[in-house]
Amino acid sequence: MAIEIERKFTVKNLLFTQQAKQIHIIQGYICCDKNKTVRVRIANNNAFITIKDATIGFSRNEFEYPIPLNDAKVMINTVCEQYIIEKTRYITYYDGYKWEIDCFEGVNKGLIIAEIELENQHETFTIPPFIDSEVTGNIKYYNAYLVKHPYTTWNK
Repeated sequence: MAIEIERKFTVKNLLFTQQAKQIHIIQGYICCDKNKTVRVRIANNNAFITIKDATIGFSRNEFEYPIPLNDAKVMINTVCEQYIIEKTRYITYYDGYKWEIDCFEGVNKGLIIAEIELENQHETFTIPPFIDSEVTGNIKYYNAYLVKHPYTTWNK
């Protein structure tokens, strides 16, 4: 078990794409409520099942395990709730920290969210120039929310 300590931000420009590694992600949720999520993810040609409990502050318990790729495809197509999350993840580094920026596709097209994982909740870091505003704790920006309330349906 790992403890995930994560902060989320909206993004104001695409400067991060210049030297970032890209990963195509498809993921679905078997269960998603305020106390727990069970997610199936395909990242390029690797598949995982992930279980997370409720977020407290910036952190929550996370259990993630590799699963066979074909099993993940079947689960996403038959077991997971609609809608399915599709996104391209860009991985870049700024001031010694790893940033993961998700550019959503499909029913969430237009949404771009940056995440940073920290060692502890009080850790300080420099905000990169592509960051707009923090949305940590705002449930609307969590993937489990986007499954039921896609970004393209929001009143903007």
